[in-house]
Amino acid sequence: MKYSIAVAVALSALALSACDRPTVVVPSAPAVVAVPGPAGPQGAQGAPGASAEKGATGATGATGAEGVQGAEGAKGDKGRTGGDTIVVVPPPAPQR
Repeated sequence: MKYSIAVAVALSALALSACDRPTVVVPSAPAVVAVPGPAGPQGAQGAPGASAEKGATGATGATGAEGVQGAEGAKGDKGRTGGDTIVVVPPPAPQR
């Protein structure tokens, strides 16, 4: 137990230093750059294409049936009177 910490530190230092390998740089061959030459003669003009025929217009669809009116909702109960309640409505904010 006396030497276990010292041995662990020595082994970790040895293990970490063994992983450090220098990187080998290999010089590459010089790059060849292609230089474009003069432009060649213009090619012959292509043959004109045939024009397409216009398609027929589609028929108008049928009109849908009219919907049924919905049922009337239930009526609410009458509200209580206000008593001495005061409602303060702030003025609208100015337009920017």
